[in-house]
Amino acid sequence: MTDFVNLRVSQQDKLLIVQLARAQKRNALNDETVLGLECVFAAIPDQVGAVVLHGDGDHFCAGLDLSELRDRDAFAGVKHSRMWHRVMSAIEFGPVPVVVALHGAVVGGGLELASAAHIRVADVSTFYALPEGQRGIYVGGGASARVPKLIGVSRMMDMMLTGRIVRAAEGERIGLSHYLVESGQSLNKAIELANKIAANTRPTNFGITHVLPRIAEMGQEQGLLVESLMAGIAQDSAEAKVRMNQFLNKQAKKVGEE
Repeated sequence: MTDFVNLRVSQQDKLLIVQLARAQKRNALNDETVLGLECVFAAIPDQVGAVVLHGDGDHFCAGLDLSELRDRDAFAGVKHSRMWHRVMSAIEFGPVPVVVALHGAVVGGGLELASAAHIRVADVSTFYALPEGQRGIYVGGGASARVPKLIGVSRMMDMMLTGRIVRAAEGERIGLSHYLVESGQSLNKAIELANKIAANTRPTNFGITHVLPRIAEMGQEQGLLVESLMAGIAQDSAEAKVRMNQFLNKQAKKVGEE
């Protein structure tokens, strides 16, 4: 695929590999990079079943490029924040699941980007921070909505009020990552997981990434109704019928079997 500004994009079978390629700036996110991500997620090839997102160099992403904050009035700031919201939503509610490989700094906007992904794999070099409070600003890329769902409001308050740095092991324990691997192994693990995800049926993956988060925010009766609708849609797909027949005919592995 064609590379975008500050991004490298390649396809490996059913996976789209997207790399933040601004290592000299610790992959800090400027407008060109964020809008490039929007273009990538708007044009994912039909044969792709999952995206792997990672960063070049020593860090995943050190956050917003603060040089872009200069001479921006309040209204421009609101519009800029809403642009980030649009792009992060395009990742979270895009056509396929996203697995992100983390290492080094996952700070500010970098954590906002990571929290928009569906599965997060961190290596032991990873550290997380929300330093906006110390810089006289406030998160604007979706952290207020997404990070508390991962770690709770009080932990996010702590990170913002004190500038606390959360190291990799604590990050896994409190929910910032799903997996913790040895140094340099997060991309390999992310690719392994993404291949498993891409092997699922598309209706099932759609239900998990688009419907499940919304059911979780509904009242129970409404949520159960939507669950029934999604269950009916998923099981009606031709591929689902084939897989169920394979299982019933003992042609598929049982849970726990290698």
